[in-house]
Amino acid sequence: MSKTTIAAAELEALIIAALVASNTSDANASSVARALTQAEIDGQKGHGLSRVPSYAGQARSGKVDGHAVPAANQTRPGALMIDVKGGFAFPAFDLAIARLPELASKAGIAAAGFVHSHHFGVVGRHVERLAEAGLVAMAFGNTPNAIAPWGGSRSVYGTNPIGFAAPQRNKPPVVVDLALSHVARGKILTAVQKGEPIPPDWAVDADGKPTTDPAAALKGTLLPIGGAKGAALALMVEVLAVAITGANFGFEASSFFDAEGKPPGVGQVLIAIDPGAFGGQSMFLDRIAALAHVIEHEAGARLPGSRRLVAREKAARDGVTVETKLLSEARALAGK
Repeated sequence: MSKTTIAAAELEALIIAALVASNTSDANASSVARALTQAEIDGQKGHGLSRVPSYAGQARSGKVDGHAVPAANQTRPGALMIDVKGGFAFPAFDLAIARLPELASKAGIAAAGFVHSHHFGVVGRHVERLAEAGLVAMAFGNTPNAIAPWGGSRSVYGTNPIGFAAPQRNKPPVVVDLALSHVARGKILTAVQKGEPIPPDWAVDADGKPTTDPAAALKGTLLPIGGAKGAALALMVEVLAVAITGANFGFEASSFFDAEGKPPGVGQVLIAIDPGAFGGQSMFLDRIAALAHVIEHEAGARLPGSRRLVAREKAARDGVTVETKLLSEARALAGK
């Protein structure tokens, strides 16, 4: 498929315009557009521009409330419960990330739970933002069902992404971002949009047979990372994101990809840890530096998440490269 290079600011403005034209408030559209543009910059295409048509369609149909204002309730000294109110998740995460550092500095550990939520995009970016404030951060979120329990035939768990980030001294944070399926569902959606096949070990079709057809994969079941271990981790995320918050389990949630049905109502948990409450901030940064040195200079490997830094440098220098078809769809939604 053909590609087009566009300035990041222009891409963000276009996404804002497409969402505002699709029954979304300016503030919410801006929050969503920042997240989707950053996903494109970082090379996370399944969470970037490809989401605009489905987000816009859901806002128009009311499956997502584009005008929702998230509400935070501090239930304990280090705990927030955030009602996303059926809106986009990104404004709610902005709210949590603004408040958690202060709570963590007082309590040592602070967490926010999210209920009545929606797709929260690149989980690594949420935890990275907290790590930029000097905190160790973790995030867990469930998604509509896509993975069967190990040995089972019915999809019960979502792809249930996990994020982790840790600050470094005078360097960008270390970021771990992974879905518990063998591949993120967004990559299969991207393959559908491109008309490209997928590897046979990504998913099975509705009959339980391996498939290279991304459309059939979306109707079937995704395979977990690490077999039974990945399926067990997916269960763990359902407990952390749903049983704790009161959100919908993956098998109760509607799709992120279409405008049909009720709001997904999924849940997330975002945890912030202040290293100063334990061994001390300086000690922590010394220890992280020692670990990073061994990984990079003695083991000859790269730190997780380092590719995003190269992608950001390229985007700042050359602009953001996106699919021309997706860009045209966004422009049509924006009336341009």
